[in-house]
Amino acid sequence: MSKVIRLNPLNCKTNDSNVLFATNVLLSGHVIALPTDTIYGLAVSALNDSAIHKLYELKTRDCCKPIAICVSNVDQMSQWCRITVSEELLNDLLPGPVTLVFKRSSNLNKNLNPNHDSIGVRIPDHSFVRQLCGSCGPLGLTSANISSQSSCLNVDEFQHLWPQLSAVFDGGLLGQSDPKRLGSTVVDLTNEGYFKIIRKGCAFDRTVSLLQNKYHLKNI
Repeated sequence: MSKVIRLNPLNCKTNDSNVLFATNVLLSGHVIALPTDTIYGLAVSALNDSAIHKLYELKTRDCCKPIAICVSNVDQMSQWCRITVSEELLNDLLPGPVTLVFKRSSNLNKNLNPNHDSIGVRIPDHSFVRQLCGSCGPLGLTSANISSQSSCLNVDEFQHLWPQLSAVFDGGLLGQSDPKRLGSTVVDLTNEGYFKIIRKGCAFDRTVSLLQNKYHLKNI
């Protein structure tokens, strides 16, 4: 049985014992569950091949279907992908419930989404996740469910997965920004000057408005 740990959102700092424990678990190649700014997610170290394999097996996910990475701040993004937009645009959207897709860089683990030349990047608006990425590097992040099943807003909804997880970090009931469990809005920005919505998600209207009206990107 995995260890269930209740998070205190007022005390998630880099020296917090929960961050240190989660870092050790991830760097040891295990899968954890954690809250985000939308729904609960499953996370592994994006640099650990064994952990990535475990994540796909746990979710019974098609091995050809990519997973996104999660980083702690905008400055880290260029290490893992080729940015085509301004830093101002990135800071307008992130942190937040948006996944931005760019061409992957050669620094990214070649065994993560090996058949794809792009990568989705997330910076959730959740202090625990961002502190964790700052401590252990990029995370592979996907929803805490079996593939094709409903996303989860509290840890009890995926209790059937607990035995396969090394830790479950309970951030309470989510859904304030994503009550319909839509997940993040996914936007392809691989072509400079253009954007393409891959998944509408929960931040669709704001994202499209910013990209079109403030930054004058063209929708394709």
